[in-house]
Amino acid sequence: MTKRDYSPVLITGLGIFCPLGETCEESFRSATNGFSAIAPTNQDICELFPNAITASCPQNLGPYITKSETGLDRATQMAMIVARQAMEDSGLESVKNDGCRIGVFVGIGCGGAHLLDTSYGRFYQTLYDTKSKKNPLVMHPLSVPRAMANAPASYISMTWGLRNASYTYSVACSSSAIALGEAWRAIRHGYLDAAIVAGCESMLTPGSYVAWNALRVFANPTDDPSASCRPFDAQRSGFVLGEGAAAIILESLEKTQQHSPPVYGELCGYGTSNDAKHLTAPSVEGQAMAIRHALTEAKLAPEDINHINAHGTATELGDVVETQAIKDVFGKHAAKIPISATKSMHGHLIGAAGTLEMGLALLSMKNNILLPTAHLTQPDARCDLDYVPITARHNFSLNTVMSNSFAFGGSNASLIARRFDG
Repeated sequence: MTKRDYSPVLITGLGIFCPLGETCEESFRSATNGFSAIAPTNQDICELFPNAITASCPQNLGPYITKSETGLDRATQMAMIVARQAMEDSGLESVKNDGCRIGVFVGIGCGGAHLLDTSYGRFYQTLYDTKSKKNPLVMHPLSVPRAMANAPASYISMTWGLRNASYTYSVACSSSAIALGEAWRAIRHGYLDAAIVAGCESMLTPGSYVAWNALRVFANPTDDPSASCRPFDAQRSGFVLGEGAAAIILESLEKTQQHSPPVYGELCGYGTSNDAKHLTAPSVEGQAMAIRHALTEAKLAPEDINHINAHGTATELGDVVETQAIKDVFGKHAAKIPISATKSMHGHLIGAAGTLEMGLALLSMKNNILLPTAHLTQPDARCDLDYVPITARHNFSLNTVMSNSFAFGGSNASLIARRFDG
């Protein structure tokens, strides 16, 4: 099969459960209005860091999950919520099949964070509490499989009886973007007819927060905590840790002919690279390489890209490097591309960032709305592109969107989607 023989891979279902909202519609509406979900964090973390801020989902997930999912780690529960939304949206579960041609691809940064934090805490507290009558060696027999990084993919596979590929990608902030790209390749090359791709993350625990805090990448809380994450702003000080999940259904064109799903667009480009330089510091060359690879796969020129959802973490170095990488690839056209940094509102969802931000970009294309980079009041002179400050732009015709994800460890991913008119 030559490249020109590849069948389009269509996006037919979306699911979002994130700090901005509990559905796609609610999340996109909040983002369009410039609403920031960043706020003082939960009590457990505040006991250690009184001024800590995060971007959180509802604490009680009971109304959103089934009884059989109550014992799962919080990240897995969120993955099930969005997978269910996306499957219902696409109508894929109503199509008669034996599950042998549908795969599951999940991206997650640190699987089982809540279960591990709780289990270790209980173990050490019981071990050293001389008055405790509990046996520290007694743990729930499913503690390990529930906490494993591949638990979300496994539960999705089991719930819908999907017996083909079930893969988990743990590549820090690029995890679910890479999961999406690899699912695209599997369908494009004929290994699968469809795939559920989910990104999920929930590390808002005391142990996880202490470790992240040691990296010194968190934003300093401002007088208005919701305005603390300021990508591309001269006053930016870092990102805010978030939690949540997003799922995207991919199908071959032939598969969609078996039913009539909504079509959000065609996933047409995917590029990856590794900086191979530094564990945490980003590289212009590495990021530019991933973007160029995505354009090449999509057979698009730089001038064909209408909009970018930036990685935009609001770190001092990261925003400057991403700006330069975009300039290197797009040249003079870079100044004409409106670029949104939605982490300013929903925080950094780490493993779930790729699917969430691609999902928001797809909804931007569907609704012809450019989402704002919230709190961008004083642009950094080194970040001199059109970062759609403060306010959304309506009635902006979009035919192609790009979403970038750049991770610790130097792993970069860029995704491109375009309108599909059949």
